[in-house]
Amino acid sequence: MGTTYVANPSAASLSAINAPVFVPSEWAPTVLDLYHGLRQWLIRKVHTGMYEILDYDSTLELLDGKGKLAVFKRHQKVKFLQDNIIAFQDYAWGQGELFARYKVSPGTEVDRYQDGDRWNVLISLRETKSRGDIEDFYIERAVRNGFNEDQEWQQVEVRHQTRRLRLATIFPKKRHCQRAILSQRSRNRTTVLDREHFSELPDGRQILTWETYNITRLEIYTIRWSW
Repeated sequence: MGTTYVANPSAASLSAINAPVFVPSEWAPTVLDLYHGLRQWLIRKVHTGMYEILDYDSTLELLDGKGKLAVFKRHQKVKFLQDNIIAFQDYAWGQGELFARYKVSPGTEVDRYQDGDRWNVLISLRETKSRGDIEDFYIERAVRNGFNEDQEWQQVEVRHQTRRLRLATIFPKKRHCQRAILSQRSRNRTTVLDREHFSELPDGRQILTWETYNITRLEIYTIRWSW
């Protein structure tokens, strides 16, 4: 795509970073300090990625009591960490018609493909981003027949370094959430979301919210609810 980054370092490059170093004893303190400092810098560089997420805010709105139509609205404030970036990637998975409607701004969807149970969406930025640039992405996706059961879920996978994460679900006026549980896969931990996570909107709909700043990369957060 014309980019100049290394997304997935080769085994050879990682081996080079981890290789032992031998220096004359009289040079050892200075050279070894320099070596270890350079090694840590290289490790950070290899795993930095194209961008980091400064703020990830996702809201699922259930538009009817039978779960026939729902809308995901997501805002991501992105800081680019490398030069010559021309694309952004989105992901989706779940039940039902996942792309009944799809809109993104800025950018244009140029490809969509399935990999296992996940869908990958490639978004052309229509311009080149440089290190330090910050962009706000707004994505709206409608889902048909995706939430038809009494027990349902909303999930996010943290694929990039993320500073703040917020998940929200809005329930219809005539069918509120009865119980919700948050799970973190890597820690094998579940937490019951109590009353402080629920509030009622002026029109009678109910909103469930959860957010965190203590985010582990590659973690999968899932909110399961009964309604």
